[in-house]
Amino acid sequence: MRGARLPALAPALAVAATLAACAGTPPPDPSPDRQAPPAAQHAPAGAIPTLAAAGSIPRQEGAGAGELLDWPQFGLNAQRTDTTEQTTGIAAAQLRHLRRLTVAVPGTVDSSPIFLHGALVRGSSHDVVIATTTYGRTLAIDANSGRQLWTFTPKGIDGWAGSSQITTTSPIADPGGAYVYAASPDGVIHKLAAASGSEVRSGGWPARVTLEPVREKLGAALNIDGPDLLVATGGYIGDPPPYQGHLVLLDRASGRRVGIFNTLCSDRRHLLVPSTCSASDSAILSRAGAVVEPGGQRILLDTGNGPWNGATDFGDSVLELTFPGLRVRQSFTPRDQEYLNGNDLDLGSSGPVLLGANRVEVAGKDGVMRVLALSRLDGHAPGGATLGGEVQQLPLPGGGQLFTAPAVWQRAGHTTMFLADEGATAAFVLRSGRLYEAWQNSNAGTSPVMAGGLLYVYDPNAGGIYVYRPDSARPLTKLPGTPGHWNSPIVADGHIVEPEGNANEHLRAGSLDIFSVR
Repeated sequence: MRGARLPALAPALAVAATLAACAGTPPPDPSPDRQAPPAAQHAPAGAIPTLAAAGSIPRQEGAGAGELLDWPQFGLNAQRTDTTEQTTGIAAAQLRHLRRLTVAVPGTVDSSPIFLHGALVRGSSHDVVIATTTYGRTLAIDANSGRQLWTFTPKGIDGWAGSSQITTTSPIADPGGAYVYAASPDGVIHKLAAASGSEVRSGGWPARVTLEPVREKLGAALNIDGPDLLVATGGYIGDPPPYQGHLVLLDRASGRRVGIFNTLCSDRRHLLVPSTCSASDSAILSRAGAVVEPGGQRILLDTGNGPWNGATDFGDSVLELTFPGLRVRQSFTPRDQEYLNGNDLDLGSSGPVLLGANRVEVAGKDGVMRVLALSRLDGHAPGGATLGGEVQQLPLPGGGQLFTAPAVWQRAGHTTMFLADEGATAAFVLRSGRLYEAWQNSNAGTSPVMAGGLLYVYDPNAGGIYVYRPDSARPLTKLPGTPGHWNSPIVADGHIVEPEGNANEHLRAGSLDIFSVR
């Protein structure tokens, strides 16, 4: 899938590091929800376009606008950029001298945690890590001592603990910091007091977001847009029907459902009994879930396997919805949608990525990266629904499937996208509306994090965190750890936090690593 490089765009645009050769076929993922693509011919022909001159990625070492003290949600912000210019309290020179604290937790945290600096918990100030296990326990951990400060256990947990009914949804902190929202596998969202873990049980809280939690999984991270919490649903391994991926808006104050968009039978604006819809699947399964565009008036999401008719059914599609009305403004669906659906090659296994400059990137289980124009997702003015219309196609650097959320770094007029998958980690730069590879190596990774001038990528196969400078494919170091699945790191206030373990092993105990400069 790799051929000769394209000529350099200009002498001033080049990579400061040599491209590392991509290793051969990556080791298979033990989890059954990652299957090799059945037909490699559906990856685009030709090479990944690359840059060949110096200085394509700016270099930064911890300089930024203030200090990053909190990491309140997956991706750091509602746009899911997973990058920040703020300092983190961790410099490259300190990486080999960090204190490692391994914390035992009552379950597997197969997601990204959040971090709150100086939170008032049970009357005292703490730097707090908050994470949700696959069976719905949400816990607060003191980042400096590893002590468990509180644990919320959902009612009915004994009915699903140890089973395949799980959640991989990352929690989210309320903008005011007083509450945390978390999911449980019974299809319920909980509003918890950050100070104690006690649950709000008034108004519509706790809030139900599916009528069929055995088939409709809460897997994507929660998000916030203005007064509302955004909750997306998907399906379980093997896509046992019936289910419909859908997005639910919950009023954060009351817990009331104020909006619902069903990706199948989308003309119906309420929670569906899945068997009453003639179509099934079309999961919103990506780690990022619903992505809020700058300004908060529009939402991007993408879907997995499912039927498509461009009117009420939107399997294997990217959708732009109005907020808060949740009406389809425009969409993108690949020309080979029917093939993707028939061969379990979910377009939506990784979420839409806002690149800026009127560009969106999306990649899935077919090994293809697609660049779209945000103003015309399918190549036409918003209002209709046609197949195709992407600006660019190129193969994933690892040659496999993408289940992770890329990170986007914008600095000094440059846009860099960092991407990791089951066979590679790579950096791409955006030039004239197209992506060009800047560097690549053969290190597997989950969702990258770019913070304080350093790039952090967790290795799900061997465990540990690779740390890079953004302009080089060669790691500065690798922090120790154990294997995992969809877990990804966060970095804030002198701490690196990394959960470990695989949800598909259905364990009731796990671990979480905290690396600290103090």
